[in-house]
Amino acid sequence: MKTKEKDLSFRTGHRERLRQKFLDDKLADYELLELLLSFVIPRRDVRPLARALIDKFGSVYQVITAPAESLMSFNGVGRNVAIFIKAIHKIMIAGYKSNLDKVTIFHNEKVLTNYCLLLMGGKTKEEIHVLYLDNNNRLLADDLHSVGTVDWAAAYPREILKRALELNAKSIVLLHNHPTPNTSFSTEDIRLTEQVRDLLSAVGIEVYDHYVVSGGIVYSARNMFLLK
Repeated sequence: MKTKEKDLSFRTGHRERLRQKFLDDKLADYELLELLLSFVIPRRDVRPLARALIDKFGSVYQVITAPAESLMSFNGVGRNVAIFIKAIHKIMIAGYKSNLDKVTIFHNEKVLTNYCLLLMGGKTKEEIHVLYLDNNNRLLADDLHSVGTVDWAAAYPREILKRALELNAKSIVLLHNHPTPNTSFSTEDIRLTEQVRDLLSAVGIEVYDHYVVSGGIVYSARNMFLLK
C-alpha cells in the first residue's frame, strides 16, 4: 500500500475511533476539538492543530468563544474553520436563550449565567446588554445597548426606560463585560446601576440584577449587595 493510501486509511480509522469515543463519552477536551475540526478539515491530521489551539487559548471553551479574527490569525485556521467554530458558539448561545423566554429566568440561574458567559466570552471591547423581563421573569428581549472601547461603554438610562415601557417589561437585568480579566464592578458601574434603578423604580420597573462578565466569571451586583 502506498504511503498516501496508508495515511488516508489511518486518518479514516482514527476519526471513526474519535466518533465512537464521543458516543461513549470518553473524549478528552483536545479530542473533542479535534473531532469538530475533522468535519471542516477533511484531508489533514488535525490533532496537532487542536492541541495548538488549546495551548494558545487555554481551553475548548476559550477556543469556541474567541473572536473570529483571533482564530483566523492563527496558523492553520482559515476563514471556513473560523466560521464553523463561531457557528457552534452561536448555536450554544441560541440554546441557552431559548430556555430563558420559556420559563422564569431565575428558575435555574445557572442557565442565565452560562448564557451571559457565552454571550460575552471572547469580547475585546466592552458591551452593554439589557435583558427585559415580563411579570413572570421570562425574557422578552436581549438588546445590545452599546459597544465601547476596551475599558468603557456608554449607557443611556432614559433609552433603557423607553425600551422597557415599549415592551411592557416589569424588570430588567443589566449585563456588561470587562475585557480585562477578573475585574469586578467599578465605581462607574455601581453609579450606573443606581441611576437606572432610580429612574425605572419611579414607574414600577425593577432592576433585578446587574451582571459583569470578566475572565470567565459572572459577578452579580445582587449577590455582592450592591443593589440596595
